[in-house]
Amino acid sequence: MNVNEKGDGMDNGRRVLMTFARRVFLVTLLACLGCLAQSAPSAPVDVMRALEHQVRVMFSVPLAVKVNMGALRPSEFPGYEALTITLDDPQNKRELEFLLAKDHQTLLRVIHIDLNKDPYAELMKNIDVSGRPTRGAKDAKVVAVSYDDFECPFCARMHAFLFPTLLKEYGDRVLFIYKDYPLEDVHPWAVHAAVNANCLAAQDAVAYWDFADYVHGNQKEINSVKGPTAQNAALDKLAALQGKNHNLDAAKLQACVKAQDDKAVRASRKEGEKLGVSATPEMFVNGRKVDGALPIAELRAVLDNALRDAGVAPPEHESASGNTN
Repeated sequence: MNVNEKGDGMDNGRRVLMTFARRVFLVTLLACLGCLAQSAPSAPVDVMRALEHQVRVMFSVPLAVKVNMGALRPSEFPGYEALTITLDDPQNKRELEFLLAKDHQTLLRVIHIDLNKDPYAELMKNIDVSGRPTRGAKDAKVVAVSYDDFECPFCARMHAFLFPTLLKEYGDRVLFIYKDYPLEDVHPWAVHAAVNANCLAAQDAVAYWDFADYVHGNQKEINSVKGPTAQNAALDKLAALQGKNHNLDAAKLQACVKAQDDKAVRASRKEGEKLGVSATPEMFVNGRKVDGALPIAELRAVLDNALRDAGVAPPEHESASGNTN
């Protein structure tokens, strides 16, 4: 064997060794990556079951809703690991953040609060008022959104306070908007009334409000009609009358009323549920929640406080201005 042949043999040997080394490195790397992907820490099965039980009780989670446990991950708090638990409800999926003690004896709920955001303003962003009829000043700094049920007697009481009394007092300072929240389980004609009102609103906002005023003020008249079919027919006649009074397109209105498309009404109710609405009336004044039909004096106080917060002077109130009950 000459020198050149010997050198070529050594070079070939080095190439084989280097190729082998590379393959071993890649195999080892892939194995390590696989280990890393599969080694996300998780609590024992019995701990996970205990966590699910606690979360279901704490948040009143129905058995039909899945509770999915995320992987444990490091946290900035000594002695605790971070954990995301997802309530997998198709209607309202929620991700909740927790801290789990490393000894698995304590679970802490974590709520992130951005101090640079106004929570009331953030809440109002979740209320879709596009296309809704309004009363009051369009550019008002205070917006009062009420989730309303046409058949609800407490809504009728609230409506009587708002219109015309409070509208006259705050009309140039507050914008009033109604959203649909019919409680059809106890109010059988509420959905039908909401659909008819929206059919009117599609053509004329004033026609909507005139219909709302009449229905809220004359619930007993509609209730006196026996049977849901007759009650719905009475509502259809009222809608047609408002259409005639406001010179609306009668054929278009009749088609809308006959179709009874309640998708928008149900979307409004679902929206309200996400905001915590469960009864009517429920009002949000620049994001502040107002439960029930408050006495008119308390409604004034709510509106006045919202105006002050917005940098607007409240209107003057007469000491004995109408009904204060």
